[in-house]
Amino acid sequence: MSDVTQLLNAIDAGDPKAADQLLPLVYEELRKLAAAKMAQEKPGQTLQATALVHEAWLRLAGAEEQRAWNSRGHFFGAAAEAMRRILVDRARQKLSLKRGAGAERINLDDLEVAAAADDDTLLAVDEAMAKLAKEDLDSAEFIKLRFFVGLTNEEAAQALGIPERTARRHWSFARAWLHRELLRQREA
Repeated sequence: MSDVTQLLNAIDAGDPKAADQLLPLVYEELRKLAAAKMAQEKPGQTLQATALVHEAWLRLAGAEEQRAWNSRGHFFGAAAEAMRRILVDRARQKLSLKRGAGAERINLDDLEVAAAADDDTLLAVDEAMAKLAKEDLDSAEFIKLRFFVGLTNEEAAQALGIPERTARRHWSFARAWLHRELLRQREA
């Protein structure tokens, strides 16, 4: 993925051809990742991996202001945020149309990737993660990459440019913090 970093640097330097070269390279990586993770989704879901990547790319590339990604990790963080927002918006829409809010909350032992999570879980994790970001932004960014994009600890560590040991620490802390917060939500 060093090509991605080079292209991001070229875009930042004002090379208009670099943006055209970035799309196919990054799109294919995101599509493969999304396809692998969406394969774990429950049968009967309407959102496909390709559709998720398309919408995320449109949100990333369609902004009126020029996005300045200064590293591979920064770009994948933006992609994770875009995918998270898409999944959360979709879950909110489904819940509002079907049965409203207030359903039973989640079991964190099964929490691995948003594609396999039900809508209630997705919304609960998003709400808790917003609170976590105020307390520990690094752990919240790590959770975005793990839960909403579906990266492994190693992949998320590489994307963020941190050692794997630090990644494991972020994952352990964030899971415990989210578990506590989700229990509070359930009791409220």
